[in-house]
Amino acid sequence: MNTPFFKNRSRRKFLRDLSLGTAAVATGFGLASCAKSQSDQVDPNAKAPNGKKKLGVALLGLGRYASGQLAPALQETNLCQLTGVVSGHPDKAAQWADKYGFPQKNIYNYDNFDSIANNPNIDIVYVVTPPALHPEFVIRAAKAGKHVISEKPMATSVADCQAMIDACNKAGVKFSIGYRMHFDPYAKELMRLQRDGDFGPFMKMTGEFSFVMDSPEWRIQKKLGGGGPMMDLGIYIVQGACMATGQTPAAVTAHEEPKQRPDFFSEVEETIAFHLEFPDGAICDAVTSFNQSGGNFRVEGPKGWIDFQTGAFNYQVGDVMTSRGPLNYPNPDQQALQMDDFADCIISNRQTPVPGEMGLRDIKIIKAVYQAAATGKRVTV
Repeated sequence: MNTPFFKNRSRRKFLRDLSLGTAAVATGFGLASCAKSQSDQVDPNAKAPNGKKKLGVALLGLGRYASGQLAPALQETNLCQLTGVVSGHPDKAAQWADKYGFPQKNIYNYDNFDSIANNPNIDIVYVVTPPALHPEFVIRAAKAGKHVISEKPMATSVADCQAMIDACNKAGVKFSIGYRMHFDPYAKELMRLQRDGDFGPFMKMTGEFSFVMDSPEWRIQKKLGGGGPMMDLGIYIVQGACMATGQTPAAVTAHEEPKQRPDFFSEVEETIAFHLEFPDGAICDAVTSFNQSGGNFRVEGPKGWIDFQTGAFNYQVGDVMTSRGPLNYPNPDQQALQMDDFADCIISNRQTPVPGEMGLRDIKIIKAVYQAAATGKRVTV
C-alpha cells in the first residue's frame, strides 16, 4: 500500500474492506441456530462469584480472533461478560447480539463509537482490529472513560504505543495488552523457574514460531500489520525470552531469509531469524516465518532446562519437558483467564501484569530487530 492509510476511502469502507481476512467468521452465525432464549439474555446486573457485578466487555472488531477465541472465552469468565460490540458490519453485529444475548442498543459502529461513554453496561473495550488501528480506538475508548485491552502487537510504532499509554493515564482508566500466554500454567511455571532459580539463571534460549500462510490477509499488508511474522509471531518468542530471563534485551542482530514467495510477501518479510542479547549474557536465537511450520521454545540454565517441544505458543500448549521430567498441566482457556485477571485489576484497583509499558517494550525490541536485519549491524535496544 503506497497511498496514505485512509486516503480516498472512509474509515467505515476501509474497515469493511478488511473482510478479506475476516469474512470466514460469518459462518456459524445463522440466526435460527444461535439465537438465545429470553432466559439466556445477558443480565447487566449479573453477579460474579465475589458478589460484585460482572464487568461488561465490548469487543471492537469482529474478526476471527474475536469470534473464535474471545467471544467463547467470555462465556467462561467469572468476573466479566460480553455486553456489546463495535463493528462496521451492522448485519454481523446484529447476529452477535442475537447469539450472545445483549441488546441492540449495545451495538456501536466506528462513527458513533464515542457515545459508548454513556453506556453503563460496558466497562471494558477490547480492541481487536489490525495493529495499525489500535491507537485510534484505544485512545477513543479511554476518552470515553472505558478501561481498555489492546490486542497484540500493541501498535506499529513506538510513538503510537506511547500515545496510547498517555491517553489511558490521562483518562484514569486501566490499560492492558492481550498477552494471553502470561496466564497459561506452563508459561507461569517458566516465570516461576526464572524467579525462584530452580535451574539457575536461564542463559541459552532457542525458539521458532511459524506457519504457512495460504491466503492473502491484512497480516502481509505493512500499513496494517506493521510488518510480517516478526510482528505477529516473533513477538511471542520475544515475550518468552523476557519471561525466561526477567530482563529486556540489550541488543539484537537479525537477518531476513531469501523469499520463496516474493510476490505473495511483497510488503513484509517472509522469514526472519534474530538473536537477542540480554544484560547478564543470556542469548536467544530464534526464527519466525509465514512460510514454514514450527512452534517450539527451549531454555537452558546451569542446573536444568525446560523445553516447549510442540505448540509452545498455541491456545493449548503441547508437549513440555524439563530436566526433571514432563510437565502435565491442564489447558485452561487462556483468554478467559486473561480477561478475568484484567477485570480483577479493575475491581481491586491493582496493576495488570501485562500493561501498555510491556507492549511498548516489545515494539521497541521488534523495531530493533527490523533495523538490524535491514542494516546487517548489531542494534542496541
